[in-house]
Amino acid sequence: VELVESGGGLVQAGGSLNLSCAASGSVNMMGWYRQPPGKERELVADITRGGNANYAESVKGRFTIARDNANAKNTVVLQMNSLKPEDRGVYYCNIIVGRGSVWGQGNLVTVSS
Repeated sequence: VELVESGGGLVQAGGSLNLSCAASGSVNMMGWYRQPPGKERELVADITRGGNANYAESVKGRFTIARDNANAKNTVVLQMNSLKPEDRGVYYCNIIVGRGSVWGQGNLVTVSS
């Protein structure tokens, strides 16, 4: 399964960015993780095939995850608003396919104060 990620970049604090990830096939859970500098990778948000979303406490009310399963192509978008300097890091798309997990290559998000 191939993941195609896009988005991220540099933004000032309070600004917005979005990340997109697409995968073909029968995909179960899709989500976004991030790894801040010097820290471990952590879950940001994930969403089931049926659209049930789960968020880290630190991003609730600011980030929105959405998913489109049309035409056997699964796309997940993470809309990030009111970004804070502590949101910076490398953001990775992750999908669950069968009993396996696939990671994207990562996208850098930088938030300047």
